[in-house]
Amino acid sequence: MTPTPHPDLLARLEALLPPEARARVERAAPQPVAFHLLTLRAAPQDTLAELAAAGVEPVPLPGRRLAFTAPHAQRDALTRAAPTLRGDLYILNPSSMLPPEALDPLPGEEVLDLAAAPGGKSIALADRMQNQGRLACVEPIRPRFFRLKANLERAGVTLASLYMADGTAVGRKVPARFDRVLLDAPCSSEARMRLDDPDSWAHWTPRKVAETSRKQRKLLLSALAAAKPGARVLYSTCALSPEENEAVIHHALHTLGPQVEVLPLHLPHAPLRPGLTTWRGDDYAPACALTARVVPDGVYDGFFLAALRRVS
Repeated sequence: MTPTPHPDLLARLEALLPPEARARVERAAPQPVAFHLLTLRAAPQDTLAELAAAGVEPVPLPGRRLAFTAPHAQRDALTRAAPTLRGDLYILNPSSMLPPEALDPLPGEEVLDLAAAPGGKSIALADRMQNQGRLACVEPIRPRFFRLKANLERAGVTLASLYMADGTAVGRKVPARFDRVLLDAPCSSEARMRLDDPDSWAHWTPRKVAETSRKQRKLLLSALAAAKPGARVLYSTCALSPEENEAVIHHALHTLGPQVEVLPLHLPHAPLRPGLTTWRGDDYAPACALTARVVPDGVYDGFFLAALRRVS
């Protein structure tokens, strides 16, 4: 018997994605490989010259700092290229480049990455900070923690302190400490599912979405507790379901009241849609409209982002 996705997953895709985006989810198609250049050890022009010599033809990605795409057929060449092996670039979907950009950390700041593995966003944060300041990276799962550690070392990140710890407890242990906080939360990964790939959705159920949402709420409250008054907190997922996105933001706003506010996002050229303020009979705070859902367009994968500020 041919497996079929859960009917509620299909209903969500129908409700949350425009037809052209649903078509991309229904049938996986090759898309360009994206990467961003790192400046911690190498000059961008030198890295680009090495890539050209290796047969890679980078095309600048509009709106993204030091980000490029290359044809799908050149993925293997890019993966084997010397700058990739040295850690002078990091292969990352453009949607995953958005959280570090929106958080925009500055050199010398103290920054928390509350769910850091495998490290792509931590590396982007360190690059923006020019390895100056402190970056605390938290990951509770042992194999993922050591993968994070190896990726940071290969990229030349020296300002990071790594902690194998439960992120839900961080805010209680170090309250009001960080200048900026990134929470790219563990999620159901719906945005990475392709309906012609049963392995990608085999374990998806509404119950799993609900369980994940409960954990995300705890993590976001921890992230906000760890933030200094006035600090920016960036919440993101690669999920589509509002229960893992707008509902999590609504819960934080309802729990903390005037202690937190939602900020507008400025991410030019990204295929964004405003966040929802209602879903299946549940109403969310009007400020949830300032959050954003990234619509998959053949370059960007589906994603969700919300910028928050801990109010003084």
